[in-house]
Amino acid sequence: MKLFSKLYDKVMVWSRHPHAERYLMGLSFAESSFFPIPPDVMLAPMALAKPNKAFRFALVTTLASVVGGILGYAIGVWFFDLIQPLVSEGGRWAHHYQLAKEWFSEWGFWAIFIAGFSPIPYKVFTITAGTIGMAFLPFVIASAIGRGSRFFLVASLMKWGGKDMELKLKKYVDILGWLFIAIGVIIYIIYKI
Repeated sequence: MKLFSKLYDKVMVWSRHPHAERYLMGLSFAESSFFPIPPDVMLAPMALAKPNKAFRFALVTTLASVVGGILGYAIGVWFFDLIQPLVSEGGRWAHHYQLAKEWFSEWGFWAIFIAGFSPIPYKVFTITAGTIGMAFLPFVIASAIGRGSRFFLVASLMKWGGKDMELKLKKYVDILGWLFIAIGVIIYIIYKI
């Protein structure tokens, strides 16, 4: 079933759109504070489509993500009551919120750095940083380093792979897509057991 190759073709068309950089910026900002889709899904194809602008795209993504993280931090400081049903016991993000609090108590500054680099829901960590009163300047520095490392790594890999990687991805995108879904299902089953 060629579900992913059709989606891949669409994403590549979107990545060449004249306003793609603005969309990338908006997605990156939103993902750091409230939106569930990571900016990598736009950054990678944009860097593939225009490798000469890969690092510019990574910088835009990083800056927008840090500013979005600041919004998440502000939500944690001033508007926690609004999201408390989502993070209290039985809430949609309760597990992630408790995990973030544990990470902060154990690793402090490094928790936000690790969350910024990893595929863990970064927005939960930005909001948690605000709720626990993490110092603002270290929060911004850790966010910039963690997010920047991740996005520049993605852009570098795409730039390095260039047209060859684009062709290989196009060829194997359906296999990779179904493989990631299978891995996700396995992880979910293991997590539930």
